[in-house]
Amino acid sequence: MGKLVCFGEIMGRFSPPGYLKTIQTNSFQLSFAGGEANVAVSVANYGGDVKFVTKLPDNDLSRRCIRILRGYRVNTDDVIFGGDRMGIYFVEKGASQRPSKIIYDRKYSAISQADPSEFDWDKIFEGAEWFHFTGITPALSENMVCACRDAVKAAKKKGITISCDLNYRKNLWSSKRAGEVMSELMPYVDVCIANEEDAEKVFGIKASNTDVTSGTLNEEGYREVADQLIQRFGVKKVAITLRGSISASDNMWSGILYDGKQFYHSREYKIHLVDRVGGGDSFGGGLIYSLMRGDDDKTAIEFAVAASCLKQATEFDFSESSVSDVELLMNGDASGRVRR
Repeated sequence: MGKLVCFGEIMGRFSPPGYLKTIQTNSFQLSFAGGEANVAVSVANYGGDVKFVTKLPDNDLSRRCIRILRGYRVNTDDVIFGGDRMGIYFVEKGASQRPSKIIYDRKYSAISQADPSEFDWDKIFEGAEWFHFTGITPALSENMVCACRDAVKAAKKKGITISCDLNYRKNLWSSKRAGEVMSELMPYVDVCIANEEDAEKVFGIKASNTDVTSGTLNEEGYREVADQLIQRFGVKKVAITLRGSISASDNMWSGILYDGKQFYHSREYKIHLVDRVGGGDSFGGGLIYSLMRGDDDKTAIEFAVAASCLKQATEFDFSESSVSDVELLMNGDASGRVRR
């Protein structure tokens, strides 16, 4: 199994204790997270060789962040230091009919202001087999559009497999701009990862007979979405997470993987949520790890969905599961009984 390189922003996450609302709390718990960083930690937990690339200000908060990443055995040798600030965000966990809320404070973060020339992709990609980024990174700034373009071109030239999680964020850019930029980057992508809404928001590709608000998801509609992504951009595989929202506390969770010929829909889990933020990233991490170790597509989608199911029963964004944890669940042990 080769090396995975992840590129994107990592932020400080501030969470009120338990289920307190932001307007109620006098204290916050600090952790760190970001779409690509979450994937990096997931794969590192499974024993993978992972490098995370970003830009952070040269201060003690960043050093704390790096120390934590290294504690998960994530290589941070190519992290660049400079700029004025680390982005932060606040996560208020919902319960029952009260939804979770997120407040971002990430404008002018160090990576969003980075010059694309600061990233030496030839050096960064030495020994790499797989490169992962998300649609969040080019949404940060025009500089990051250029950086992502440089990265995918360099990775493709070296024959590196490229994955992208569309991860549309409406507070960062419009659907129109997202569609323009991602349409330019997607032809370089081998594995496209998305949730049940991303393809519609970014490319206008909507699953038929589906209503995410009511939790009505149509399997055949998502096969059509995946097929259109393959036909439009030439990607080799499309993976989509399917979340049936019962409430803020309980969701149905599954996923699909399609290569233009074989279509796999995973087992469906009912999750009583502990912390759903980062669930999609743990899905991506599980999928990438499974494919990198040579699993077939059916095994890969089952591993990814089981991995993300376990993450959403874990506090904070990072997945803390091992390979044996995931395989126990994907092989049928969903009882939650005490393991002694």
